[in-house]
Amino acid sequence: MSERFDLRVASIAAGGDGVGRHEGMVVFVPRTAPGDVVHVEAVREGRLMRGRVLELRTPGAARIEPPCRHFTHDRCGGCQLQHLSYEGQVAAKVSVIHDSLTRIGGLTLSVPEVEASAAQWRYRTKLTLALRMRGGNWIAGLRPFDAPGEVFPVDDCRITNDAVLAHWRDVMRHALMLPQARELRASVRLLEDGFALVVEGGRAWTTHAELFAAVPAMVELWWQPDGKRRRRVQARPGTRAGASFVQVNAQVAARVRDWVLDIVKRYAPKTAIDAYSGTGNIAAGLASLGASVTTIEIDREAALVCAGRLPAGSRSVAGPVEKLLGALLPADLVVVNPPRAGLDAAIPAMLQAKSREPKAVIYVSCNPATLARDVKRMNRYAVRSLRGFDMFPQTAHIETVCELVPAA
Repeated sequence: MSERFDLRVASIAAGGDGVGRHEGMVVFVPRTAPGDVVHVEAVREGRLMRGRVLELRTPGAARIEPPCRHFTHDRCGGCQLQHLSYEGQVAAKVSVIHDSLTRIGGLTLSVPEVEASAAQWRYRTKLTLALRMRGGNWIAGLRPFDAPGEVFPVDDCRITNDAVLAHWRDVMRHALMLPQARELRASVRLLEDGFALVVEGGRAWTTHAELFAAVPAMVELWWQPDGKRRRRVQARPGTRAGASFVQVNAQVAARVRDWVLDIVKRYAPKTAIDAYSGTGNIAAGLASLGASVTTIEIDREAALVCAGRLPAGSRSVAGPVEKLLGALLPADLVVVNPPRAGLDAAIPAMLQAKSREPKAVIYVSCNPATLARDVKRMNRYAVRSLRGFDMFPQTAHIETVCELVPAA
């Protein structure tokens, strides 16, 4: 049963929702800003409530008019914070990191710094869209935040590079050459000499060569059929294998890498492990500092690219980190950069069970909540430094680098 009441929003939660309290209960309301007074309709879900705005009574100081039509008209779920000034977004992300590490991690920490992004719009070099067959034609779009089963067509995405959008339009002109299916998922990723298209879904695709030939700017075409692994089905001559793994926000990714390597220099490791290494952006930097590096990456294509970037004396191992890390320890230093789910529960125990602990563990996280959970599990380590990087402005996502050292 729903309730209606006025709510003062106090802060922004990790997923981007505004948070307030009503009769002692925490209330989460999307698209609200700190300081807002809103009239909401909310329902109880256990010990909390979730609501929607019926009326904005008083706007908070950080609230602005969202510039994207899709954000307001289509309730696009791709961005969560367009209604906040950029200064308000950064402040919210500072609070999310600090709250996660203190509340979930149980730590006592000073407020971390979050490095702002120089580009607040048009920074994304990759756009993933859902494709639906309607009336014999494909539409490509995104999902409303409050109706994830629906898809609306996208004509612009203001956080995405204009060239990516142009390439998407080129693909859609030839969309009937895509795999036959009721729905697909596909991404365009900008490369130096064109773009890569990755298509997910379908069971048969007899026209991929025709699509590739029809779009000259496409330099790589990847396909992941239903229930099978992704594979590259077309590439222009001379294309470097794995070009589709290029960073989504290269400028901020480079800052994260530089920050990690600056931390590494303090320890001068002779041996290092880079877990969840991707194509080896950080690993190559570790090797350049003189470390013998072992990388672990479950994606075999990415692991192959990484292997090609490592010098003699370093190596790339393909497989799950939780199954391989124990046998590859000890090492002077370990870098972990897991997906949003964080570390497998076995990994903190591995890092603490060896008689020769690493001099440091550098945890690169895209989810403050799972970072906090994992740091709490690693109770033999202490946080030496913590810094956020706003990899994805206008969204609730934040990249965090946490430096952990054995506790005294």
